[in-house]
Amino acid sequence: MTHRDDWAPLLESLEQRRTGARAMGGEEKLRRHRAAGRVDARVRIARLLDPGTFTEIGLLAGAPDTPADAFVAGAGLIDGRPVFVGAEDFSVAGGSIGTAAATKRARVAALAGQERAPLVLMLEGAGHRATNMLEPQRPAPNDLQLLADLAGTVPIVAIVTGPSAGHGALAAPLADFVVMVDGLASLFTAGPPLVRAATGEQVTKEELGGPQVHAVVSGVAHNVAADVDGALQLARRYLSYLPSCAGDPPPCADTGDGERAVDALLDLVPPDPRRPYDMTAVLRELVDDGSLLEVQPAHGPSLITALARLGGRPVAVLANQPAVLAGAIDAAAAGKAARFVETTSGFGLPLVQLADNPGVLSGSASERAGILREAARMFVAQHRAQVPKLHVTVRKAFGFGSSVMGQNAFGGQTVSLAFPGAMLGGIPAAVGGATSGADDDTRRALVEHEASGPWQLARTATYDDVIDPRELRNRLLAALRTARG
Repeated sequence: MTHRDDWAPLLESLEQRRTGARAMGGEEKLRRHRAAGRVDARVRIARLLDPGTFTEIGLLAGAPDTPADAFVAGAGLIDGRPVFVGAEDFSVAGGSIGTAAATKRARVAALAGQERAPLVLMLEGAGHRATNMLEPQRPAPNDLQLLADLAGTVPIVAIVTGPSAGHGALAAPLADFVVMVDGLASLFTAGPPLVRAATGEQVTKEELGGPQVHAVVSGVAHNVAADVDGALQLARRYLSYLPSCAGDPPPCADTGDGERAVDALLDLVPPDPRRPYDMTAVLRELVDDGSLLEVQPAHGPSLITALARLGGRPVAVLANQPAVLAGAIDAAAAGKAARFVETTSGFGLPLVQLADNPGVLSGSASERAGILREAARMFVAQHRAQVPKLHVTVRKAFGFGSSVMGQNAFGGQTVSLAFPGAMLGGIPAAVGGATSGADDDTRRALVEHEASGPWQLARTATYDDVIDPRELRNRLLAALRTARG
C-alpha cells in the first residue's frame, strides 16, 4: 500500500508557496533594483556564504503578497564555520519590517546567541512597516534587545547595501563591524521626506547619512567598500580574524610567514621625532604578508586600528600615525580606539600597541570635542583588556599619550619594548621647562635628559628591553609564544 497519491496535492501546494516566497518582489521590481546597481537579497546571501551552504528559516512567513515578509534569514558557513545571516529585501515593501519579519529578526539573533555563532545582517530597508499598527500585536522581544544581549558574546557584522532607516538602521551601531557600500548605502533615524516634514531641512540621502557622514565624521560605520561584492568579501575577511564566540581561541592560519628581520624599518622610520612617516607602511612590513586589515581608517586617522596576523596568529593593532596630526590623539581617534579594543579584547585577540605621539591633542576645539572623556575611555579599555599586551615605544610618547598606548609600568604587558632614541615625559622638555619658569640650567638638563633616550628607563626596568628596530617582529613573535592562551 502506498500513500504517494495522498501526498501529491500537499507537496504541490508546498512547492507553489515556496516558489512564490523565493520570487521576492517579482521580475519587474528586481529588474529595476538591479539596474540601480543593487544586488538581490538572496544573491547577496549566496555570495557571502560558502557555496551551497545556506539553509533558510521562515521562508513562508508573512502574507502571500509580501514574500518572506521582506526579510530573508537563515544559517550557512563562512570558511567552513557556522554563521547566521539576515538580509532585508528592498524589492518587497521597500524592505520594511512587518510583524512576521520582526519575529524572524528576533529568531535569527536568538539562534546566533544560542548556537554561539556570528551574525551578519544586510541592511537596506525602510524601517517598521506603517501598516503594522493595523494588525494585532503581542508583546515579544525585538531584535535590538537581542543584539544588545549578543554584544561581546558573538561577532556581529552589519553590511549596509542601500538606504536603511529607523529600526533597521539601529542595528548598525549595535554591530561590531559596519561596512557601507559607496554610492548605494545610507543610514539614518529618519529619511529625507520625514526630515523635511519635521524640520524643513532639504537634504539628500547621501548628505543625511551616506558613507562620508558615517565612515568619516560620526564613526558609526567602520569601512567603505566600492561595491556589494567588495563589502561581502570584507565581512568574510573580518570574521576570519575572530573566533565564533567569546571564549573560543581566535582562528590561526598557516601564512608561511615566520621569524625574519624587518630591515625596511630603518628606511621607513626616521629617528628624528619631528619628522613624519607613514605608520601603515611600517605595519605592512611588520605583520604577516598581506594580513593587515585597517578598521575604520577614515575616522580619527591619527590613530590606526587594524587586524593582522603575526606568525599566523590574529592580533589587534593600535598604532599612532605620525603622518596625521604628528600622531596626536584627538577625540575621534580615542573613541574609535576604545571601541576597537573593547571589541577585540572581548574576543581574545592579543593587543599590539605602537606608540609614537606627542600626547593627546590640546586646544579649545579638542576640549570641546571631549578629548578628556574619550581619552579616559581609551585608557580604561586598554588597561582593563585581559589579553596579552605587547607595547612598543617607537620614538616618543608624551603625557597621557603614553598611558593610553599602554606604556605605563605594571599595565599588564606581556612585553614592553622601545627603540633607541625613544622619548617619554609629561610634556616635551623644551615646552615643560618654559611653562614652568625653570632657569636656563634646569631647562638644559631637561632637554638633555629627554634626548638621552630610553636608557634611564631601561635601567629601572620600565622597559623590558631596548631593541634594534629590525628585531621587532621576532621579539613580538617570541612574546606571543610565551603569552597565556
